[in-house]
Amino acid sequence: MRLMAIPLVATLLATGIAQAGDSYWRINGREPRTTGTVTAPYSLTRQPAADAQEMPALAQAPMPPAPDTAPDSRQETPPVVDESALRYFARQGDQRRLEAEIARLRALYPNWTPPADPLAVPVNVDVELEALWLLYSQGKYAEARQAIARRQAAELGWQPPADLLDRLALAEARERLVNASGIDQYETVIRIAAQNPQLLTCSEVDVLWRVAAAFAHTERSARARDAYRYVLENCDNPQERLATMQNASQLLPDDMTRELLALERASAAGTGEFSSVRDDLARNAVVHGSDDAEVTVPADAVRRVEQLARDGGSASDARLLGWYDIARKDYAAAQTWFRMAQEREPGADSAQGLALALIGLKRYADAESTLFQWRDANEENRKVYLAAAANLLGIEPRTVLTTEVLGRIVAETATARDIATARQLGWYARDFNQHDTAGQWFETALSWDADDEEAAFGLALTRHQLGNKAGLAELKRVWSGRSTRIAEVGTSAARDERSRPDTTPAADTQQTASARARPAATSRPTSTPSRRRSCADQIHPETLSPQAALDRGWCLMEANRPMEAAAAFEVALRANGDATRRDASYGQSLAYLRMGLIDEAAIAATKAPQDGRRASELQSTILAERALGAFEKGHYGAALLALDQRAQIAPERIDLMVLRGYAYMNIGRYGDARRVLEAAAGTGNREALRALAVLSDQGG
Repeated sequence: MRLMAIPLVATLLATGIAQAGDSYWRINGREPRTTGTVTAPYSLTRQPAADAQEMPALAQAPMPPAPDTAPDSRQETPPVVDESALRYFARQGDQRRLEAEIARLRALYPNWTPPADPLAVPVNVDVELEALWLLYSQGKYAEARQAIARRQAAELGWQPPADLLDRLALAEARERLVNASGIDQYETVIRIAAQNPQLLTCSEVDVLWRVAAAFAHTERSARARDAYRYVLENCDNPQERLATMQNASQLLPDDMTRELLALERASAAGTGEFSSVRDDLARNAVVHGSDDAEVTVPADAVRRVEQLARDGGSASDARLLGWYDIARKDYAAAQTWFRMAQEREPGADSAQGLALALIGLKRYADAESTLFQWRDANEENRKVYLAAAANLLGIEPRTVLTTEVLGRIVAETATARDIATARQLGWYARDFNQHDTAGQWFETALSWDADDEEAAFGLALTRHQLGNKAGLAELKRVWSGRSTRIAEVGTSAARDERSRPDTTPAADTQQTASARARPAATSRPTSTPSRRRSCADQIHPETLSPQAALDRGWCLMEANRPMEAAAAFEVALRANGDATRRDASYGQSLAYLRMGLIDEAAIAATKAPQDGRRASELQSTILAERALGAFEKGHYGAALLALDQRAQIAPERIDLMVLRGYAYMNIGRYGDARRVLEAAAGTGNREALRALAVLSDQGG
């Protein structure tokens, strides 16, 4: 362990030594280390050169008597050295403190010679003084002060050793500093450190960390960096150096972190001592890239994590890379990493990621079978399983599923009361001419949500197919004025029976792990031009004319294939006619909304001017989706901003009022939250009533 002189270290940090021309402070006749300029974390101004001012008394160690250079036959009087602490530490067998005390006394008294065998130092005959040292060593500083006061009252003229008083004062200061740090009183931490520079040494690395953190939390990153740099340039304990770099990497900006990483030393094995910190920084960068696909992650960070995943035996790095690739829609790579993770450590998270990758690759049967055994692990897994199942049911041409697979999909749909999968079961049964079964599934979906237009449309088609005129007429009455296509069922204007509505089933996913359920009332635009069409064949949209691409885009939307539809609408946008371009822009925006790509939907909506109704419809939907997305990420202010913007162009739906209430609640605006939620609850909305109960529990 490196033993450093307290005066040297204290002065370095307390006075903020900086180079001034070629002049440096000299301490006890020695120059500071020149491995780098180290300034005190709390020194806010540049100090002048040594010949420009006096050394601050607080930071200066007592200087030993200057040697008399003139010839003199007199013998130099040896200094009187207080060795009481030395004797105490020797008796206690505290080797670390004993060595530190010897180093301290040598720094103060260069001519002093320690005992040849410190452990054999004679026993101190002052029993009461020994008791004082014991209280000090046990951290009972207040009791030590009381004992000193009692002895001074009992023994007139008795004074405790100055060294003991100094140590008590310093220990008490350290205790105050630690307490202030524990309750985030950062300015107090900095003030105490400035008043007690003896604490800022390699033997008090924890104090240096706390001072650095105080600077970092008060937006003085450069001063925090100086404190961390001091440790890395002067202290040798490997564990403390590593912990210092770990702390710095969490509190400092990237450029300062890289600056400190350059102070890395090679370990005995020849590897960098901060390799684990570099690994964690690379992982953090990839995590950031997983959370936000727009973030550019340095290629070397990705490569480092990839190497860790290949070389290590754990699944965590492989999972991390899988989510990173999911965010970037690189489903083939994501599949590779999640398979590796699942082979090493089978679990719900890896299974979910693998299923999402397989959905992205349109391997719906594999996704369903992969996630089935993990479907009950959490709510997200259940949603992804149902998404895989619904996509599997929706494949065109239809895939004949085994009784086992179809049975478990039916059971899970009923258990979860999942409307989207129930609708897909209806369409699946219709395509196999099982119209009675189809009708039952559409009716089931409607029983879970009476406002589900797609289920009502499917039921209308089925009742028409079965010749149930009364049932069809009743459906048309209920949906009068709300759905043109339901009104057209059974008439010459009716569209292809395979038509699908412009809604977003849970099955249509390119989900991420953070996907959450939308409020049931959240809807998207449903206006779709009425044309007969079929798109079961595979045609590249680039081979089509703009008008044919537009027709195919709508067909693909009705078949729940929004990704292909978006590409078809892009071709249609090349049309010369304004009407075709306007429909293509509208359709592409709807396709992106269905995929959850809100920014892309907003851009698509601007590619051609829309009429007032469509523009308002798209804008209000996009803003609602922005609010939901921001809320799910914990960005409550952004959610409220989007809701405010939407409220300027459309009345606020009940589900969005509840969302607004929760957003207010999360930022502490309880009065506003209660006002909004009470208004929503007045309509009988159950979610609003639950939100009010949560608000009351929080004391709002």
